[in-house]
Amino acid sequence: MITCTRTYPKKALKLLSLNVRSYTVVGLDTVTNSLEIPKHVQTPSYYRNGIPSPRPNSIDIKTDEQIERLKVAGALAGNILDKTLDYAQVGMTTDELDKYSHNLIVESGAYPAPFNYRGFPKSICTSVNNVLCHGIPNTRPLEDGDILSVDVSVYHDGVFGDCCSNRVVGEGDATANSMVTVARDSVLSCLVHCRPGASFSIIGKTIRHLYSTD
Repeated sequence: MITCTRTYPKKALKLLSLNVRSYTVVGLDTVTNSLEIPKHVQTPSYYRNGIPSPRPNSIDIKTDEQIERLKVAGALAGNILDKTLDYAQVGMTTDELDKYSHNLIVESGAYPAPFNYRGFPKSICTSVNNVLCHGIPNTRPLEDGDILSVDVSVYHDGVFGDCCSNRVVGEGDATANSMVTVARDSVLSCLVHCRPGASFSIIGKTIRHLYSTD
């Protein structure tokens, strides 16, 4: 049974009213040793000590050349994210997903950006069910119906590419699959409005428009 005290848009309420299965509440599990970074891979400033460079005091306007490098890094991260999500299956651990993604990243000559960022011990982030974000891959086996979110970030040619997506592991139920679909459709709808001069508020307005109407 789901109890909510907030006011939700009509479509969100339709999702909440579906039959809901019992989901496993994910707790702490064993985190294995960190993987090795090959010597040929270019590393960011925090690779050794875990401390990132100070943020600039002003907005950093990228040059055309930097933008092209950002596109390459973003495409690489997106490609590896898709492969990692496709690779996930029931019975596999998120630690296995980390190793799989790590190998793809370093074989591409890139650095797995989460690794040692403020001490983060793994190469990707994996958040399952109740884990909000930036979960640490561990030895818990994935179960049928788990909602898995994966963050893949790479440092390539001096710039970062970063992306995240999710999927239902195994078959799942109508609620889980609908939620993942709604989230993905929301992202794609909002990306259309991301352009120079656009206000950040257009993102929230777009989502509310999509799911406040029949």
